[in-house]
Amino acid sequence: MKNKRQLFLILMCYMCILSITAQTDPVEMADTLRANGKIYNVVAVLSAVFIGLAAYLFYIDRKVKKIEDKLNNK
Repeated sequence: MKNKRQLFLILMCYMCILSITAQTDPVEMADTLRANGKIYNVVAVLSAVFIGLAAYLFYIDRKVKKIEDKLNNK
């Protein structure tokens, strides 16, 4: 079991290194968005999506905790 975990971690690290080294070409779309000033819109939308997901997860977590407390008290 421990050997499988170690092998999995090694493979994941290797895959991360491969993905980082594969991205050496400059991204033209990002340069165009930055030149036009639209990159801020992209960042704002992505931030709003991530904040919304985090808020939803916290909301669901609180609901689950309340349900678990009710089940444990009975």
